[in-house]
Amino acid sequence: MLHLFLTLVLHCSTMRFVNKKHRAILKAIFDRPDNKNIRWDDFIGALVELGADVTERGGSMVGMRLNGRYAVFHRPHPGNLIYLSLLKSIRHYLLECGIDPQEY
Repeated sequence: MLHLFLTLVLHCSTMRFVNKKHRAILKAIFDRPDNKNIRWDDFIGALVELGADVTERGGSMVGMRLNGRYAVFHRPHPGNLIYLSLLKSIRHYLLECGIDPQEY
């Protein structure tokens, strides 16, 4: 019985639990055609919920580490919406990190 409990706890600790709002953001990132209405702050929130370490760098640069992969992205400015070119880079990064679009 104890073995079953420990197995369940270990399995659940590796699963990704993402709330409804962040699941919608991740779905929008992987949707085709590309979504032009994804806010940078929402993207960062979804990454943090997935377990990413997000650090502010110089200027508008933001570094992020997720599942052993590191990337630096430039925060969109003056607005808060992610540019399509940045969206493609984000999508590529998430795939490299092992984020499965079918989960969202």
